[in-house]
Amino acid sequence: MGDRVSEHTQRLLDAVEEERPISVSAKLGRLQFHRSGKFRVLQLTDIQDGPKVSADTVRLIGNACDAARPDVVVFTGDQIAGYDSAYAKTSRRRRWDVPRNGGPDKDDLDHTRDLVRRTIRQFVQPLVDRDVPFAVTFGNHDFQCGLDNAELNDIYREFPGCLNPPMAAAEQPGGAVSAAYSGLADQEAYACEPGTFALPVTDMDGRRNVIGLVLVDSGDYAKSGGYGSPSQRALDFLDAMPTVIGAKSIVFQHIPIPQFYDVLKPVSSSTAYAIQGYRSFDAACYILDESKTLPGSYLGEGVSCPDVDCGEFQIMKDTDGYFGLFAGHDHRNGFVGTTEGIMLGATPTCGFGSYGPVPDKRAARLFEFDIRHPYEPRTQLLEFGQIVGKPTTRKAYTFAMSHVPTNPGDAWNLLRKPGALATLAAGFAAAVASLGFTGKRR
Repeated sequence: MGDRVSEHTQRLLDAVEEERPISVSAKLGRLQFHRSGKFRVLQLTDIQDGPKVSADTVRLIGNACDAARPDVVVFTGDQIAGYDSAYAKTSRRRRWDVPRNGGPDKDDLDHTRDLVRRTIRQFVQPLVDRDVPFAVTFGNHDFQCGLDNAELNDIYREFPGCLNPPMAAAEQPGGAVSAAYSGLADQEAYACEPGTFALPVTDMDGRRNVIGLVLVDSGDYAKSGGYGSPSQRALDFLDAMPTVIGAKSIVFQHIPIPQFYDVLKPVSSSTAYAIQGYRSFDAACYILDESKTLPGSYLGEGVSCPDVDCGEFQIMKDTDGYFGLFAGHDHRNGFVGTTEGIMLGATPTCGFGSYGPVPDKRAARLFEFDIRHPYEPRTQLLEFGQIVGKPTTRKAYTFAMSHVPTNPGDAWNLLRKPGALATLAAGFAAAVASLGFTGKRR
């Protein structure tokens, strides 16, 4: 591999090999490639649950860590179902909503903080127990509990292994801060704003950065309708990071970008398995373009990207500093494609507290990087049915959230699935949708 390893690092690597921890990087004190030349990331997205997190979600997280042995876990938003009734006294649908009666009082906010801590503790406990570090960005539902992303960031940082930098570091964008607070004594982080920061991953001896992990707060809602986009500050940060890190990076965020439609193929609405596009793309139906997507990919709903292209993909191209972007948000999508030399990936929900694919298909996504070709990671879904088995809790609810449409367009999508059972399901779904009873959409 061409990298000489110091005697000190070699001793650490030998000790790691003997003990075989879940996260090699946690043992070594920084995110770095192993002696084998490998580095692993586990993406978890859209847990989207209330204060009592589904036991099946927790089982999936723990089993995925055991199966993947990741160096780091990345949460890509909507961990908190901010609309849950438990947060009724502090919740808000949109950031710009005017609080009623002067807003929630201190006791109500303190109660919400306690509930959020309880929620986070449940789904990060499998990582804490295994000494696996983690990083977190936010989605469009987290803030709805009544706490802004800066406060949520501070709460996550209370838990061992959290790599999110303190927001005081964001006042010096482009300047590295030590992530020793996370337990990784030699790790650096670059901060921008809550949910937007970068983590370099070094070679085996820590001499050079091989890749960067860039987390981006992709926004929540647009005042004009539909979903939001990263802030201008986040876009400027993306533009600067390739020079700062000195290596190409992979982006993790919640909301997909419009270019995800470039790996799909427009088809007739009568085509089997065709999926209607979302908002700006709803005039057409789509299937995966097999010439651009990996085998095993699937499309279960329209890609719900912002109506307006904010230029994020263009920055990734112009800087030549990025090789991929992976998002969550669309709970029923699990695909990876390539357009203009950049990997774009959708990861399905790992949670059992909201809508999604059938229980067997709820999943975590594993990335394995090889130092010989670090910009071409292998990726696969670790699905519940493969690594856990059958769900044990809330079976009726999970079944409903796997089959009830989130909007009337989803009912039409069901009609395009061939087979009598699908037709019956679509009929039921259309009837339910017509009554206005739908699963919570993102």
